[in-house]
Amino acid sequence: MSAGWVAGVTRAEAMAAARAGPETARGLATAPGLPDALRALATTAYRRGIDVEAGIAEAQRAVTDALVWQLRVLAGWQPRPGSAAVRLLASHFEIANTRSRLRAMSGAQQPPPYRLGALSTVWPRLSRCGGPAELRAELAASPWGDPGSDAPAAMITAMRWSAAARTAANLPAAAGWAAGEAALLWARETFVAGRRPATRHAARLLGTAAVRATAFDEFRTRLSPQAKWALEDIERPGDLWRAEARWWTTLERDGLRLLHEARFAITPVVGAVAVLSADAWRVRAGLECAAHGGRALEAFDELLG
Repeated sequence: MSAGWVAGVTRAEAMAAARAGPETARGLATAPGLPDALRALATTAYRRGIDVEAGIAEAQRAVTDALVWQLRVLAGWQPRPGSAAVRLLASHFEIANTRSRLRAMSGAQQPPPYRLGALSTVWPRLSRCGGPAELRAELAASPWGDPGSDAPAAMITAMRWSAAARTAANLPAAAGWAAGEAALLWARETFVAGRRPATRHAARLLGTAAVRATAFDEFRTRLSPQAKWALEDIERPGDLWRAEARWWTTLERDGLRLLHEARFAITPVVGAVAVLSADAWRVRAGLECAAHGGRALEAFDELLG
């Protein structure tokens, strides 16, 4: 035990305990409208940057910005291994920034990038790239690895595979989440979008038999044990949204369990990132429901499992 882990885990537990939680999120979903939901949200840990007159896109972005800030604070309290774990688990924010940067290169108007601070792997260098080829070269020289193409969509997909593979390899407590996310990514790319992913990580995360499958049901039944849970009882690609919702609820459930394991070590920190991330996902869903006047409440309740 070290003083660094004591401080880091104590902070992780406190931040997870301050999350909005399922009841608050459902209260947002049942609000008469979005302004009412935002007024309620202003009393929670998401109050940073909340504008009660914001539209749904701005409100959801504020929630995500608050999560980024929480993870930056959490990382700052950790010893080096804990900070690296938080950064790896927050990789999707650097992916989102990179996607926006690539779109901006083609002239599309984009929102400001997430302010990553210590959560960044190579974002400051990526943000200065002038074109896709230059961006690919920066990725190839970084922990992200060579995406194998400078086509924007291919680079983003490759980054998602890289994040899943590095998470599974470096954070055993999160390996099941990474494998499940990889199964969802492969299923969407192959059986919805009709693009067969080309990645060296797939067989290791999903199993060789699953990667060779040509039909959804065959893919689902041949998944490796670590990934199979993500598509359990999902019989057709049209139901993948249910699998994605289950991924998030599983993330939270496992995160709460990890928070109470290995008192002063990396495991509770991993759990805190999971719990905070799932909470923000559910809050965004609650705001979406409020923006539609509660008409999506049944779908919201199904998301919560």
